Amino acid sequence: MLITNLYDYKPLQRVDHPNGRKYIVGENRALPSVTTILSKTKDMTYLREWRAAVGEAEATRVVTEASGLGNGMHKLLEDHILGKEMKGQFMAVTLAKLIIKQGLSKVNEVWGTEVMLYSPGLWAGTTDLVGLHEGVPAIMDFKNSRQTKTKEMIEDYFMQLAAYALSHNEMFGTNIQKGVVMMATRDGKYLEFIIEGSEFTHYEIMWANKVCSYYDRFGQD
Repeated sequence: MLITNLYDYKPLQRVDHPNGRKYIVGENRALPSVTTILSKTKDMTYLREWRAAVGEAEATRVVTEASGLGNGMHKLLEDHILGKEMKGQFMAVTLAKLIIKQGLSKVNEVWGTEVMLYSPGLWAGTTDLVGLHEGVPAIMDFKNSRQTKTKEMIEDYFMQLAAYALSHNEMFGTNIQKGVVMMATRDGKYLEFIIEGSEFTHYEIMWANKVCSYYDRFGQD
């Protein structure tokens, strides 16, 4: 895919921290990642109950497998966007090709992939793709799932999109108000979720509340 270099995207340094992943922005200021803020403010009751039900060893196996598959799929999609040869584990390749065929085919223009963004003093993160989706500026993320999911099940993903859009708008003077989740399931389905308009604003507000909750609890750690 051809990348249109409209904006000067610069890399940030990622570091592991006792309270989660952080990004170094400016004069060694470590900002929490978007995913860290979401995980630290999330009700983990269900996850704890699931780990207790299946056992620690099985839970660790499932999480490790899912993480490896997700990372592999993301790397393949990044390679495709950058015009590189796609090589990887069979399932990761299968999921990536599904997103390429049914998701990336709707992307008219790519501005950047694995774009690091931040909101000064508040948060930072990396979005999978920024560009035009069906002719409209959008933040896009790639996801994989063991099963079919509904919009109600992935609100965290929508808050991620809103966070990245807010950062992009602040950093580059854009007005991105569209987010797209491109999801491939292990049973071969492609799911696409789009938020825009008043729904996008709703998730911007939800995200702002998450940020307030995070800093109320952890402060400027």
